[in-house]
Amino acid sequence: MTRLSFAVLDVVAEPYAVAPQLTARLRIEETTGEQIHAIALRCQVRIEPQRRRYTETEEAGLLAQFGGRTRWRDTLRPFLWMHCNTMVQGFRDRCEVDLPLPCSYDFEVTGSKYLHALSEGVIPIALLFSGTIFTKGTRGFGVEQVAWDCEASYSLPVAVWQQVIELNFPHTGWLRLDRDVLADLARYQAEHGLTTWDTTVQSLLAAANEPEGVR
Repeated sequence: MTRLSFAVLDVVAEPYAVAPQLTARLRIEETTGEQIHAIALRCQVRIEPQRRRYTETEEAGLLAQFGGRTRWRDTLRPFLWMHCNTMVQGFRDRCEVDLPLPCSYDFEVTGSKYLHALSEGVIPIALLFSGTIFTKGTRGFGVEQVAWDCEASYSLPVAVWQQVIELNFPHTGWLRLDRDVLADLARYQAEHGLTTWDTTVQSLLAAANEPEGVR
């Protein structure tokens, strides 16, 4: 029976990926001396927000997700960020492998909203591993499952997350809207002679902030 342990050595922003992606460098150790032919590795990445402190500015950005600071003892709980996977080549004793972490900047995704609110420090993450291990076995080939307790923790710098987003969405963000709402925005844009979505939204915000008697 194999016995694996995992450690995260580093996480970097991938500059040449087609879509936003972080890359985690993993070290995998096998402690029984078994020859590993390959591992079909799966990983669930969770954010553990209770493991860090927050500035007043970050607190304001997290209000919609977790409520006020007085509620955080009940609301600040780990949540799923992403699922990812990779194939690990054969090895004995230990190896290092890259695990792609595809990222989304969709503000309807809990992880994206949380990360957007952070301005400094680190993002505490936990990587929970599963998958299939292929070994030599007693008859030339064996199959095992990655043990349920295989996991690793890492403190991802907020600056690395900001870097991957800036590489793919320089000074921009994304909002998904209902088609009817988008049609209404397009109509408002045309009626007011506005040329971009930025100016359209800014016009609506300015109108909403006008005193009651001025509207």
